[in-house]
Amino acid sequence: MERLDRHAEKSPLLSLVDDHPHLPLLGFRLPPMAAATTSRRGPGAMDDENLTFETSPGVEVISSFDQMGIRDDLLRGIYAYGFEKPSAIQQRAVLPIITGRDVIAQAQSGTGKTSMISLSVCQIVDTAVREVQALILSPTRELAAQTERVMLAIGDFINIQVHACIGGKSIGEDIRKLEHGVHVVSGTPGRVCDMIKRRTLRTRAIKLLILDEADEMLGRGFKDQIYDVYRYLPPDLQVCLISATLPHEILEMTSKFMTDPVRILVKRDELTLEGIKQFFVAVEKEEWKFDTLCDLYDTLTITQAVIFCNTKRKVDWLTERMRSNNFTVSAMHGDMPQKERDAIMAEFRSGATRVLITTDVWARGLDVQQVSLVINYDLPNNRELYIHRIGRSGRFGRKVFWQAKH
Repeated sequence: MERLDRHAEKSPLLSLVDDHPHLPLLGFRLPPMAAATTSRRGPGAMDDENLTFETSPGVEVISSFDQMGIRDDLLRGIYAYGFEKPSAIQQRAVLPIITGRDVIAQAQSGTGKTSMISLSVCQIVDTAVREVQALILSPTRELAAQTERVMLAIGDFINIQVHACIGGKSIGEDIRKLEHGVHVVSGTPGRVCDMIKRRTLRTRAIKLLILDEADEMLGRGFKDQIYDVYRYLPPDLQVCLISATLPHEILEMTSKFMTDPVRILVKRDELTLEGIKQFFVAVEKEEWKFDTLCDLYDTLTITQAVIFCNTKRKVDWLTERMRSNNFTVSAMHGDMPQKERDAIMAEFRSGATRVLITTDVWARGLDVQQVSLVINYDLPNNRELYIHRIGRSGRFGRKVFWQAKH
């Protein structure tokens, strides 16, 4: 790993990238100060075919959607959404899910896990029965809403009814939608549990539970809420865990609520983001990180960039500092009202804003096509979070240029 020293005087960081085009892939041993990463993807954007999977016996690799036994009108939706060929995780995990097996599926960030969830659920649901048949739980409101959008798009030709049941939105609207009847609920644990206890979300027909970002969902923050939801669900439930990172302690926990699950795991030493060249810029003082970020700003606005901080206070501080220096940025974290978060997300997705400063509320699963740079203003606290953060760019099937800072 070649170290790029950041001297006291300012210098455009793109010249460093141009001068060092062959820096090796970065491991997680990073210095305590800020750093920058970058990558350029060729025609095989986010090519995960070379990964080594550790799978349960009998897991087949199915190289086309047509061979998966998916109904024709759902195939139309998949191809209309823009997919031509399933990713490596889709090739292995879709068939076990749609045949009713419990599944633990792990793959790199950006390799089509959300679309895998969506097409599997659309295949399983009987749209003639207007009851909730599948429940997808996510750790953030934005991820739950994104799953709803992808599923509605892929399931457009089968007329699937999906509702995002998330905190910060109108309870009355949730009640109205659920009582009218939907096939799938994509939600966050707190609001879903509330709707179940109100007997508005009826669970008798639910046959599939999916925990997206499962390591986060089964961690200390959500474990009690997940148990609350789980005890209301039918006993013959199919359960699927999906995440880019699945630590050993989470895998051990699965025996309590899963039946003979099919495991599709990436070897731990291969779990990174294929093709990303990562750079760090060594700065000697914390306050020099801001000057480095200012140097990068013109690069950030070429397309769109996400800047991660470790705390809400740091997000507010950095946003104010950037704006006071006449840089245009937007910011989002969990303390903001849901309407404000939705408005910021909508502006960022549309391209109206180009630089978003945020906490790890944005680190898992969210997909904005134009994001081509990720900056870690603060070093994340663990390896898994690092992988999730930098996975916000270079999503499956797209060509991107990366630059990030640790």
